[in-house]
Amino acid sequence: MSEHGSYDIQGIELTDDNYVVEQSLIRNKYKAMDKGGNVVVRGKQKMFKLKEEFPFVDANNNEVFTVKAGGMLDVAGNYVLSDAQTGEELVILDNDYSIFQDTWRIRDARTEAKIAEINSQGALVTVARNVVPFGGWIPHKYEITDVDGRHVGNIDGQFSLKDRYEITIDDASSVPKEAIIAAAMVIDAIQGN
Repeated sequence: MSEHGSYDIQGIELTDDNYVVEQSLIRNKYKAMDKGGNVVVRGKQKMFKLKEEFPFVDANNNEVFTVKAGGMLDVAGNYVLSDAQTGEELVILDNDYSIFQDTWRIRDARTEAKIAEINSQGALVTVARNVVPFGGWIPHKYEITDVDGRHVGNIDGQFSLKDRYEITIDDASSVPKEAIIAAAMVIDAIQGN
């Protein structure tokens, strides 16, 4: 599974380079919109589960992929993204929690080889988000890099009542866009933003 096409999810095709992810005001419920403002995928955290679970649906409410935690109530753990139509596990979102740096790796589900990494920008901002009262109001900013550390894109949090992220993908030749969109939603939900 080294080529980008091997991470394709049946039933969804993300072709834009810019997306906006927005959280609902009430709970960990998200929607991703393309640059035209069309909803391309929605996801929500299932409530009252010992293992975190996020089903994702397309604009027509058809289930397209699911992200499930490997462990129970785990802030720093593995989250497996599976194709809803084939059941195939495609990638793993692997959280390396630190008070100074939020690091998420996107790994191949079969080989566990790293495909990409999502890192928070700025240790001072990350510490403030984790320590300062109301630090959760400080927007996240992440850089997405490929396996060789080259820039792929950004996830930029916007200051608003509901969490809002602008995702820019400059080069997705080696990184699956679906995993990046899912990661933006899962990161927000898991880290209690």
